[in-house]
Amino acid sequence: MNVTIYDVAREANVSMATVSRVVNGNPNVKPSTRKKVLETIERLGYRPNAVARGLASKKTTTVGVIIPDISSIFHAELARGIEDIATMYKYNIILSNSDQNKEKELHLLNTMLGKQVDGIVFMSGNVTEEHVEELKKSPVPIVLAASIESSGQIPSVNIDYGQAAYDAVQHLIEKGHRNVAFVTGPLEEPINQEKHVRGYQKALAEAGIEYKEGYVVAGDYTYDSGIEAIEKLLEENEKPTAVFVSTDEMALGVIHGAQDKGYHVPNDIEIIGFDNTKLATMVRPQLSTVVQPIYDIGAVAMRLLTKYMNKEEVDSHIVQLPHRIEFRKSTK
Repeated sequence: MNVTIYDVAREANVSMATVSRVVNGNPNVKPSTRKKVLETIERLGYRPNAVARGLASKKTTTVGVIIPDISSIFHAELARGIEDIATMYKYNIILSNSDQNKEKELHLLNTMLGKQVDGIVFMSGNVTEEHVEELKKSPVPIVLAASIESSGQIPSVNIDYGQAAYDAVQHLIEKGHRNVAFVTGPLEEPINQEKHVRGYQKALAEAGIEYKEGYVVAGDYTYDSGIEAIEKLLEENEKPTAVFVSTDEMALGVIHGAQDKGYHVPNDIEIIGFDNTKLATMVRPQLSTVVQPIYDIGAVAMRLLTKYMNKEEVDSHIVQLPHRIEFRKSTK
């Protein structure tokens, strides 16, 4: 049988209201009474019912986190940043994988709200108008992390993905490359079509380099799609001498695919990845990559959410963190 607040009150010979005040840290309890109640709680092994407390206070100190794939290094690092700050502010986490499926994302959103969470951190590669309408109807605050939402109506934490792509491609052009290819994620996702590809095109245009459709290959963020992408690029009449890749995992596939075809990285092909996950230092040659502060994006998103949940002042609901390029051995 679960021990209830009634059992504690009866054993300590106090009212249930007094037990509640002790449990919730209310200072309006005599020290001797507090000591007696705490000893009774310890002896009986009482654990406060979080659901009941949530119904009474209208707060559950629980935050929902909806993430595409916790098994990916990128999302695991992001989730760690969220969880560390949640713990610091004494919030519990309910974590769910959406598998990047819109119907599942919307279902999980409603499931989280049904569990009376105090707020939600939401991640998706494709935040549609339907998503935005659902998010706007939420009775609790929602913050996007590493997710593009074009209208700017939903609070979010990101980097400038377009500028990051531009910086990487511009660097390769400044090194003398005229044949710079781009391996991107799915083009139906705004972060790729609206940010990465446009940054790539801008760098080419400013350098007076013709944009070639055959130099842009879309993968699905996986290692295997990186191998397939470089195999396709090496079939071009003018083979690329440099490749910018929008994730580290795909970049590893590009490196190994090029090596399998007898090309030397970086002497024959220079490669820059994106994210600066642990994978970047696990490959040989080690991968030069755009540093996206993944942990910080998660941590800042969670901190922003705590501000909304606690009705603190918020300077800006759109937060943009800095990026840089970490140069290693896949570039000269």
